Amino acid sequence: MTVSTLGRAELGRRLAGPGLWLQTGAFVTRIRSPIDAVADGIALLYADYPLREDAGFADFHIALTRPGGLRRFVRPQVSFEYDGNVAFRPLPLAQAYPMFEWGLNWCVSSRAHGYLIIHAAVVEKEGRAAILPAPPGSGKSTLCAALVNNGWRLLSDELAMLRLEDGMLVPLPRPVSLKNGSIRVIGDYVPGAVFSRPVTDTTKGTVAHMKAPPDSIARALEPARPAWVIFPKYEAGAAARLERAGKAEAFMQLAANAFNYTLLGRQGFDALASIIGQSDSYSFSYSALDDALDTFARLAPPAP
Repeated sequence: MTVSTLGRAELGRRLAGPGLWLQTGAFVTRIRSPIDAVADGIALLYADYPLREDAGFADFHIALTRPGGLRRFVRPQVSFEYDGNVAFRPLPLAQAYPMFEWGLNWCVSSRAHGYLIIHAAVVEKEGRAAILPAPPGSGKSTLCAALVNNGWRLLSDELAMLRLEDGMLVPLPRPVSLKNGSIRVIGDYVPGAVFSRPVTDTTKGTVAHMKAPPDSIARALEPARPAWVIFPKYEAGAAARLERAGKAEAFMQLAANAFNYTLLGRQGFDALASIIGQSDSYSFSYSALDDALDTFARLAPPAP
């Protein structure tokens, strides 16, 4: 059973009542919210995702609600609750759907310590995965969106999850978060891409989410082996340039982008070392998406 089998009215009823048990990759999240924008976003972007309401268990229990009192009428807001407690400061009600996406990222990055979790996009082709760690504004999500609509599988736009017991990357394919000018860039570059309604005036500017490709959702339980660590950076007018990075430098940059590297201690060190040891590492600058895709198409498998 998937979200699309419910229909919009039933979806809204369940969200406003007992909740929706949504599976995204390895995780099941119980979601409750009476807010139409949350239901509309889930109906649009999560239509192909399975429901697990018969499981009797959820990894995360979340709710997006409207604070009471005068706030319901004067500058209405939305709160994100985790296990019944408000997790963050409320945001304007118009930002309810982005808050849902951001809150799910927070649940995984702050709680799922059975994995080494890195702030990075992850894409895969022919069983080999490229990890793309980068700070905001680097063009990471724009590049990821272009790749996964041109032959690469989406494992995640935001969270690389390395399984500690075997060093495999576990998928978490959810909508790709795009900001400001990137929304139009990908809208023009990917005919037929499905986007949530753009939300303005967030702390990140204007934000919209692109629906994950159906094949990536269908293969959400299929892990991949790390093969490349690529640090992307958008530079206006620059030719695509891929340069080898030293393993020590790549290790330190990857550690700086990891959410729980320190918390995991020796396990975190060994997991990060396994990524670097079996992957080729590069810095990558680009401006034109066609050139970027051509560069990725020519990536050679790491030497044995």
